[in-house]
Amino acid sequence: MRLTIPTLAVTASLTGGCVAQKDYDALKKQFDDATSALAASEKTETDLRGTLERKTQESQERDEDLRSQIAALNQQLSQCDVERIEQEQRLAKMLSDKGEMEASIEEMQDALAELRKRREAIERRVAAYQDLLDRFQALIDAGALEVKIVDGRMVVQMQTDVLFASGSATLSAEGAQAVTDVSKVLADIPERRYQVEGHTDNVPITKKYPSNWELAAARAVNVVKAMVDAGLAPDRVSAASYSEYRPTAANDSSSSRAKNRRIEIVVVPNLAELPGADELQRLNR
Repeated sequence: MRLTIPTLAVTASLTGGCVAQKDYDALKKQFDDATSALAASEKTETDLRGTLERKTQESQERDEDLRSQIAALNQQLSQCDVERIEQEQRLAKMLSDKGEMEASIEEMQDALAELRKRREAIERRVAAYQDLLDRFQALIDAGALEVKIVDGRMVVQMQTDVLFASGSATLSAEGAQAVTDVSKVLADIPERRYQVEGHTDNVPITKKYPSNWELAAARAVNVVKAMVDAGLAPDRVSAASYSEYRPTAANDSSSSRAKNRRIEIVVVPNLAELPGADELQRLNR
């Protein structure tokens, strides 16, 4: 519009007739000034447009950078959340493992304590067996008896051929003396009870005793009586018969049958000293 007005004025002046030189010069100057102003305005506008475009580009680049930074931060936050969850899971597992380990340690300590108790019980039994051997060593050396472990029990074994006549339950003088000697040793062992067990071979008894049960029982009872007479307290000893049904050798020869004819004095184990006695006692309540 600034260009159009001076142009129309000059045109109108020229078409309308002659224009004075000074008027022409004035109009010309106005036109030139307007043209310069327009050019300056256009340059300014171009510069402003360029600046605006540059600023817009810079703003867009900043926006992209900010978006990238925000995305990176969000990713970091997500990774932090994952790591935090993993750490919480590891911590929970560590706490669980710690609890299991503490429980395992407690179980191991209990097991070790039980093993110590069992070991102590075994050591006591070994010491008791050694003590029994030592006490009877003279009689063992004399061939009057043997000391053995039978079915986990300490046993003083005496052959009945030394104690009784064949088919008889009456102690011979030699047998009575042997039982007296054994009884004195056993009486000196504190807090021990004994069971006298009668055993026979498989040869049937047809005269005085209906079967080997009665013969073995009568022999065991007579040994018990002799032990009590020798000073052993009667509440510490009992009798049992196994007849021919617990042989130590085959009954296929006279020497084998002689091994089966025997009196066994069993040292009755104290069940309270055996492993598991406490558990059994708790079950009995």
